[in-house]
Amino acid sequence: MLIGAGIMSATLGMLLKKLQPETTIEIYERLDVIAGESSDAWNNAGTGHSAFCELNYTPERPDGSIDISKAIKIAESFEVSKEFWAYLVQQGFVKKPESFIRQVPHISFVWDAANVEYLKKRQQALRNNPLFADMQYSEDPAQLAQWMPLVMEGRDPSQKVAATLMEGGTDVNFGALTRSLCEYLRKQDGVSIYTAHEVKDIEKGDDGRWQITVRNATTNRKRTVHTRFVFVGAGGGSLPLLEKSGIPEGKGFGGFPVSGQWLICNNPDVIEEHAAKVYGKASVGAPPMSVPHLDTRVIDGKKALLFGPYAGFSTKFLKYGSFMDLPKSIKYYNIRPMLAAGIDNIPLTRYLIEQVRQSPEDRLEALRAFVPNARMEDWDLETAGQRVQVIKKDPEHGGVLEFGTEVVSAADGSIAALLGASPGASTAVSIMLDLLNRCFNQQMATPEWQAKLREMIPSYGKKLSDNPGLCNEIRNWSNSTLNLEIKEETSVRI
Repeated sequence: MLIGAGIMSATLGMLLKKLQPETTIEIYERLDVIAGESSDAWNNAGTGHSAFCELNYTPERPDGSIDISKAIKIAESFEVSKEFWAYLVQQGFVKKPESFIRQVPHISFVWDAANVEYLKKRQQALRNNPLFADMQYSEDPAQLAQWMPLVMEGRDPSQKVAATLMEGGTDVNFGALTRSLCEYLRKQDGVSIYTAHEVKDIEKGDDGRWQITVRNATTNRKRTVHTRFVFVGAGGGSLPLLEKSGIPEGKGFGGFPVSGQWLICNNPDVIEEHAAKVYGKASVGAPPMSVPHLDTRVIDGKKALLFGPYAGFSTKFLKYGSFMDLPKSIKYYNIRPMLAAGIDNIPLTRYLIEQVRQSPEDRLEALRAFVPNARMEDWDLETAGQRVQVIKKDPEHGGVLEFGTEVVSAADGSIAALLGASPGASTAVSIMLDLLNRCFNQQMATPEWQAKLREMIPSYGKKLSDNPGLCNEIRNWSNSTLNLEIKEETSVRI
């Protein structure tokens, strides 16, 4: 059983069905649509995360050097995702790659002397790695105006600026991809997908199987489903279900919800003038998901321009959840880690309060740091998705707030849950491979599964970051299959 019809469950379902075709799978989704929460394009706080432009993945160490380890890991994981998607397209399992992925340049943009120096050191640290070998750097306003004219128009010429460009960046509509995967899965023998069905309880039976209580939201009737394996991929709703399972590995985890909002451009002329994902540096105390960016996206074949996200606070764990989600998640075994994490993250709390209190003029001021000529009437404020950051036990601090994703699995491998947020969807394939190694370790070691994994992911078992030749070969293949050949101009073709 897979709980939640988002990109994680869809990815795991595809992997399991290809590795072991006789597997029977049931997917349960509480909403009446597929990919209606975090995987939806309008809810997802970042698309095509590949660490090309996200500066929070390359922190500056106390000695001034740049730590690129996380960026390399994420970039490699994204290439693994692209390989798997290319395999699905090549085999005809997913039609029309342009329906979910397009080439959109990724740009990091900073201003002021200290940030310019940081960006220069970042590019120098990354450029020797084959995953980032194509990264361009410039402090020339004229060059930057070619890369991102909307960002440079009306900017103070005395302002010191710099940017890096990765033309091979992408925009991914994970909602469209999830629906394509689920459409394929639904047609396979032994696969059933139930929408408007909410999992209410998880309990392990005496026979070792899990007993799952499911409520049909249409009829309000409940039934019990028995299964040998459960994946809880319900986004922010995963923590409450993990707690209900009662597994000891889930004790001590808490969740800190963060909401978000977008400014969405309504002026076609402004939208057409920009064709890139431009990321800046996060404010002090801001969560990584709140790194400001001016984001070109293609949603349902239409080009869109978003700015944000503006962070906020809500006690909901899901966009369409309950305000009681956070209070109900507090248990005797996680209250200490949650309190400790709260004390250690007072700047984050202060930042969220400031964000909630922002006026339209405050939001416009933040936008004008990226678009100097921005006008309020060209932008509409919309609610983004809800994210729940992981709080986990820590022997030194009592509890720490994590900003990544966390797979929590039972010792016997019969149940696993995915907690956390960014980079999330972009690294879904790598995350699910890790889950398979935990929960299906014996099968993963068989020659049959190993051969199939190498067929689906040609670089499986190898590191692209250590092999420039293989990195280029794999990228050329996946880009060609996904129709991502780089054009000389950096425009988005619709």
